[in-house]
Amino acid sequence: MSNEPLTLKQAQEKVDQWISEIGVRYFSELTNLAQLVEEVGEVARIMSRTYGEQSFKDSDEKGSLSDELADVLFVLICLANQTGIDLDQAFRKNLEKKTKRDADRHRNNEKLKSSCQESE
Repeated sequence: MSNEPLTLKQAQEKVDQWISEIGVRYFSELTNLAQLVEEVGEVARIMSRTYGEQSFKDSDEKGSLSDELADVLFVLICLANQTGIDLDQAFRKNLEKKTKRDADRHRNNEKLKSSCQESE
């Protein structure tokens, strides 16, 4: 595999190619939703034990955050492919929406200001 950066479109194409060559076919959308929730749970487990107050148990598999985030991305891309969503276009549109909606919202959020001042 190349280390070249991928666009979202290229990632969608690579996942589709992988599914057709190795994965046989896409799981159903509902199965992939369950897979997505499972993968997000694995991210949450690592985050809560690494950055939160929970400690790792002896029975915990030492997971890699980067690998688990990539699993989330893979399943998310599968769902986008299955439902005909162009993630590049969807992400651009979503970022534009957030930019318009939140142009001053976070800057004017007193809770965020006090957090910034505390860390300085």
